[in-house]
Amino acid sequence: MKLFQKLIAAPAIISLASGIAVNASEIKNSDLGKFSNSSNLVSLSDFKSDTLFPGDWAYDSLKDLTNSPRFNGNSVSRLEAAAELNNLIAGGEGLMNGAAIDRLSNELGSELAIMKGRVDGLEARVNGIEAGGFSETSTVSFSVKMAVGAVDGLGATTALPDGNQTVQAQYAFDTKIKTSFTGDDSLEVAIDSGSTTAGPVDEFGLNNTADQLKVDGVAYKFPIGDSLTAMVADNKDGSSMFTVACAYGGPSDTLDDCGNVNAVIDNGGAMAGAEYDFGNGFTAAIGYAGNETDLMAKEGIDAYGANAAYTGDNYGVSVTYGLIETGRYGANEDTFTALNGYYSFDNGLNVSAGYEFGDIGGAAASADESINYFLGVNGEVGPGELGAALGTSGGQIENQTEELMYEVYYSYPVNDGMTITPLVFIKEKAATTTPDQTGVMVLTSFKF
Repeated sequence: MKLFQKLIAAPAIISLASGIAVNASEIKNSDLGKFSNSSNLVSLSDFKSDTLFPGDWAYDSLKDLTNSPRFNGNSVSRLEAAAELNNLIAGGEGLMNGAAIDRLSNELGSELAIMKGRVDGLEARVNGIEAGGFSETSTVSFSVKMAVGAVDGLGATTALPDGNQTVQAQYAFDTKIKTSFTGDDSLEVAIDSGSTTAGPVDEFGLNNTADQLKVDGVAYKFPIGDSLTAMVADNKDGSSMFTVACAYGGPSDTLDDCGNVNAVIDNGGAMAGAEYDFGNGFTAAIGYAGNETDLMAKEGIDAYGANAAYTGDNYGVSVTYGLIETGRYGANEDTFTALNGYYSFDNGLNVSAGYEFGDIGGAAASADESINYFLGVNGEVGPGELGAALGTSGGQIENQTEELMYEVYYSYPVNDGMTITPLVFIKEKAATTTPDQTGVMVLTSFKF
């Protein structure tokens, strides 16, 4: 049985139907000429012998084949008979004795060689296609974001009261390539593009790459043991491994950090980080980010951070610490500590809050402290998600007038790959010469 099956792969009928060339090393030209003629038909009498006769399992199967709708009682070609016999024998282990197998192998040896050659050719072509494509562990995802909107008061001053009252549009195109080498690790490459438009819709934080494709980050994440995961990357935040306890998912660039504005070190450049999962909801992580040309050097400007978090069934809390050098040779350092938490009710409503305080290195005593805070609610309303939040607009320095931002959004999923999100916000301005800003805009996101 095994000897016979080695002569041809299982999908013999498929190879018969294909036009793939035969491997010349497998058969002779004379064999091809003898049996490739479609008029060279075979009847059941050709197979009668002392080991194969009416009533035998293989004989009856061939008889059924000639009476099937495909052949409609007509004789079958030797190639078709060989293919059908191979399939019947492969599925009928033990139903034919060794002598019958030898008899059939000798009788249809040339046809079996033809089919084997065709299968080999098919496999070679498939291997060639696979060699030029992605590996089985590689995936590519795409997203497109298009925004349109206007902000009343943007660019306005007492000298120019009208400011920028135009309606503007902007787009961004993001590509993420992800692959794995061990099944547990991942290599990701982000390639982005965006229009050069700057103005009202900048609040959505879309890419601005002058309408050109740009590598926006390369990251490799891998496990170390069962609980520790490490990452090395370029052009990613040093806090990429941190867990910030926040359930708010607003679309604005100002409030999407949930009050954790500076402690999540986001100065870009090269980064390295690690996270340890204790397995009971507790996680701890560290991160580093610095300039690619002078990592951890006195001449460089580096940032270091640490994070600890607990995530339960319906709530979470986290604390994040960040130290950011603001001058070369360690001239000045800013330190920040952020506390975040959220609670999810059984009805789907989420409440998130954050508070950050910091020490500004090198600043005067009257302005060497900063605070940021945030409060947001969001939950399912109808087919989409409704959310509202308030928080400080950027870092707030002590003894200065606070600038707050208020926003409301509704995220509506049109289908699995398309979401429309209108956003309305008010952003306060502390300067008496600059009016507050009111923005109305819509973001349409596509994922595929």
